[in-house]
Amino acid sequence: MRRPHAHRPLLATLKGRRQPVPPIWLMRQAGRYLPEYRELRAEKGGFLAMAMDPPSACEITLQPIRRFGFDGAILFSDILTVPMALGQELWFETGEGPRLAPPLADAAAIDALAAGAPDTLDPVYAAVEAVVAVLPSEVTFLGFAGSPWTVATYMIAGQGSRTQEAARRLAYGDPAAMQRLVDRIVAVTIEYLARQHDAGVEAVQLFDSWAGSLSPEQFERWVIAPNAAIVAGLRARCPELVIIGFPKGAGAKLADYAGQTGVDAVGVDESVAPEWAARVLPAGMPVQGNLDPLALIAGGDTLARAIDRILSAFADRPHVFNLGHGILPDTPIAHVEALIERVRGVR
Repeated sequence: MRRPHAHRPLLATLKGRRQPVPPIWLMRQAGRYLPEYRELRAEKGGFLAMAMDPPSACEITLQPIRRFGFDGAILFSDILTVPMALGQELWFETGEGPRLAPPLADAAAIDALAAGAPDTLDPVYAAVEAVVAVLPSEVTFLGFAGSPWTVATYMIAGQGSRTQEAARRLAYGDPAAMQRLVDRIVAVTIEYLARQHDAGVEAVQLFDSWAGSLSPEQFERWVIAPNAAIVAGLRARCPELVIIGFPKGAGAKLADYAGQTGVDAVGVDESVAPEWAARVLPAGMPVQGNLDPLALIAGGDTLARAIDRILSAFADRPHVFNLGHGILPDTPIAHVEALIERVRGVR
């Protein structure tokens, strides 16, 4: 499903055309900091119930667009939908985060995974179609998926981990088994994102939230190579789809990621100096980021200075203003409004 042609500042920026005012959207912009989200969640009974219910997912996707007028709407879903398509059970423990069963403790468990059934995710595609039908014409619609390394860390441990030790041990101890798992995630992710595009998204973001846990050599194998494979697969199937890569924690490896994966734009996390990123990233490549979510909570002069520094650093290239990671649940709505006003030049 395609929407009527209109000027979409975010999409134009991601395609390499710098805009007079940087477009803006925020990671996790549809979520717990919004009272309308909390009200719907209380009614529906939980995160996954909403994410897999097309009317709810559509409504949550649109909530921050109605309230703030962001230039991009990102689909309300989760990076752990792909493991569901591979046969793992997903649920969320209150206050503790996601759980996946059974954990993939060894090669035998990996080889016992289902071949991959993206039809399991039909409710996601239905949610995309519902959003497309009502999204304002000037707003770019973003889909997303988790990148293979990050998704694998959850699948192997059965839950989130601060160190990703279980996945890193498997990657070192049985790289062939890890490769089989990553290859399966790559294949399902290509199909998943292509079907999001077929349903109506115009750009997608690959979230590698745990890219920073790897050594340089391991980063090449488990971050750059799988993301490049996804990009190549999507290029073959959906040549017009715009792809943002977000390798959180990549640090000094950011330029290699940007240059070797084939992504159209690269997201920069809050640990990276924006001036350095502007220097090392390929000339003319669109960049997205990178306000610290805690600076947004602080507000006031701290927020204003941080915004101005980022705008100045990326003034000479296509730039999408965003956070360096997801918005935090206790973020004041007034601070989000102040952020938008400052980025757009409304003093």
